[in-house]
Amino acid sequence: MLKSFCIKTNNSNIINYLLESIKSSKLENVYISNLEFKFYKNIIIHYKGCNIDLFYKVISEIITNTVLLFYEQKIVKNMLNTNYFYFSEIEQYSIFKTCMETLKLRNQEESLARKDSLYLSIYKYISSNKYMLLDGFVTFRIKEYIKILDSVIDLSVNKFVVDKEYHEFIDLLKLYVNSKSPSNKEVHLIYKNKESILLDENKNLINAEDNIFEIKYLSDISFSSNDFALSTLLSLLPKKIIIHIIDNEDEFINTLKLIFDKRIYICTDCKICEMYNFASHTSHFPLQN
Repeated sequence: MLKSFCIKTNNSNIINYLLESIKSSKLENVYISNLEFKFYKNIIIHYKGCNIDLFYKVISEIITNTVLLFYEQKIVKNMLNTNYFYFSEIEQYSIFKTCMETLKLRNQEESLARKDSLYLSIYKYISSNKYMLLDGFVTFRIKEYIKILDSVIDLSVNKFVVDKEYHEFIDLLKLYVNSKSPSNKEVHLIYKNKESILLDENKNLINAEDNIFEIKYLSDISFSSNDFALSTLLSLLPKKIIIHIIDNEDEFINTLKLIFDKRIYICTDCKICEMYNFASHTSHFPLQN
């Protein structure tokens, strides 16, 4: 029994990849013809074995890998150009990089789902057709796979917008800080378990909530201890902010660094650090009198 399938493409790199993949596959009783007709170069795969389903599976796997390798980036770029044309080229490129990083870093289960979707579309097609125009198939026959890519692009666009708004917010606060003369105050910020406590230069507790109504820039956020701390620092504008890191730095500390820049000093080993590190084994922070 002879079963043949033809793949049509004029991309030399794809042709070489397909030929090498077919030759290195474990499929036996396969013969390959590489012919050029009027419009396309044709790879014709002849199978003389008895396991037709195995033939379909091996060829489907090879074509799936081909699409992922040679088409996926182009598809993402085209979808960005079509659906998010209102972003500049630089912005689209930034989103594109995020998309590709996301696709690369996604866990094994999500990656398999994406590949399986593509594989099933290819398997279904080649099991009922004698040839595949590769460019046309990728353009019109992989809708489920495209939906998965579209969801990744959507997440990447949302991340870009949030990051852009975040940096605009930081720039606004930094501009405000730099436009004011610093006070002569020194402030200690103790940071533990994503919560902040402020002490003045005499190690007395600063009641952050007393300053919240003086702040112009933070009326649209929900107030955590970190929000109160940031608003108070913007109100006091101290010349020096000593941050005592009791466990780990995170986004909030990085935000403070961006806003206050050279006024920030990081401390991880002093009497204050020791006291609050010891207090981490109790039920609450110690408060200074």
